[in-house]
Amino acid sequence: MPRIVRFHETGGPAVLGLDEVEVPQPGADEVVIEAQALGLNRAEEMFRKGQYVQEPVLPAKIGYEVAGTVRDVGENVTHLRSGDAVSVIPAFGMTDYGMHGEVVLAPAHAVVKHPEHLSWDEGAAAWMMFITAYGGLIDLAGVGEGDTVLIPAASSSVGLAAIQICSMVGATPVALSRTSSKRQALLDHGAAAVIATQEQHVAAEVHRLTGGAGARVAFDPVGGPAFAELTASLAEHGIILVYGALDSENTPLPVMDVLGKHLTIRGYELFELTTDPIRRAQAAEFVFNGLEKGDLKPVISATFALDDIVAAHEYMASNQQLGKIIVQVGA
Repeated sequence: MPRIVRFHETGGPAVLGLDEVEVPQPGADEVVIEAQALGLNRAEEMFRKGQYVQEPVLPAKIGYEVAGTVRDVGENVTHLRSGDAVSVIPAFGMTDYGMHGEVVLAPAHAVVKHPEHLSWDEGAAAWMMFITAYGGLIDLAGVGEGDTVLIPAASSSVGLAAIQICSMVGATPVALSRTSSKRQALLDHGAAAVIATQEQHVAAEVHRLTGGAGARVAFDPVGGPAFAELTASLAEHGIILVYGALDSENTPLPVMDVLGKHLTIRGYELFELTTDPIRRAQAAEFVFNGLEKGDLKPVISATFALDDIVAAHEYMASNQQLGKIIVQVGA
């Protein structure tokens, strides 16, 4: 029987196990995928801990991203057939479907063919990172030619995706990282400049880089006390898109910056886009085209075997990665 990643209690990486299950049968509008590679995200870490927007139903499946081969399709599925190489857009709840396993069941609307030149690892890495960045930067903020964009947590997979998308549309990506240890790597991955937030004065550096104008957009998954540095760094009518809360401390609202510069602060999460069929299709087309042309390329930090799923989650918790963590299933 195939194995899936599952946990029977919430907690650290050690709660994860590989449970044998029956091969799933697809219902109407469902697809069975034989996995080759799985992509890890912070969402899975939070879900495993019981700190996500959805409460896990134990024993809980887990995982948003998989790349592999279609094994079977259910009634009404017309855009896929057995043998197709596919990957999955996060467009469902983990309480309904879990993509981390050897053979998994997925909703058909979330399953897409990826560009043929992508490896399995790249297919499993692509959709969460690039669609998250697309949704905030392009769909909501309309980032384009000449815009300066601040990207906190820039070494994350979404941060690197944001750098690539900014470069693709002619904007200037400014990477924010806690220390200068990843400066050269971020520059090598396309950042126009890197600000070490624990070593430099963020607002002063941003204004120096922009000739005093400030940045138009900040794409922030961190929050916390450093949020005040972002509002101080923005131009008049600037936009902050908040898509995470990696810093558990309270996030201040610098009212005078918000009022004085007429700033927009907007909460954003991926599923407002991927659960809208029209916006999801637009996002998928944008990302597919970028991947096909080579303007977008997933950055993979490390790979693990499925048997080492606990070690993969431990590595994610260590914050050492630069890019995506992949778990390989196929030999």
